Amino acid sequence: MIEARTIHLEPEAVMAMSQILGIMLDQMFDAETSTMWNTEHIIELEARLVAPAEGESVEMGIDDASLLLQGMAFTEVMSADLPWIDMVRWVTDFVTTELRQHWTEEEWQTFSQQ
Repeated sequence: MIEARTIHLEPEAVMAMSQILGIMLDQMFDAETSTMWNTEHIIELEARLVAPAEGESVEMGIDDASLLLQGMAFTEVMSADLPWIDMVRWVTDFVTTELRQHWTEEEWQTFSQQ
């Protein structure tokens, strides 16, 4: 875990993030996308997200947040032609705001250069 933070997430955000991780795992069974993400990282992150009781905080690293942001971007692209794309975009904006606020822009830039 890189640049770990203890983060309080709203139940809706946890639910949205868990759904995104599930979509990512589903896509990993496809030969073309099987190497896009690390399966163990997804499973471990999902376990951390759902383990705390409602109202408790979860420990996340900037690498965890980045993984979720990648999954959201993938989901948004794959949903572009579906009738519920507006809901996908809303969830993407909601979760992005929830995640990005815990690290500075400098930390995001440093992480993206690794």
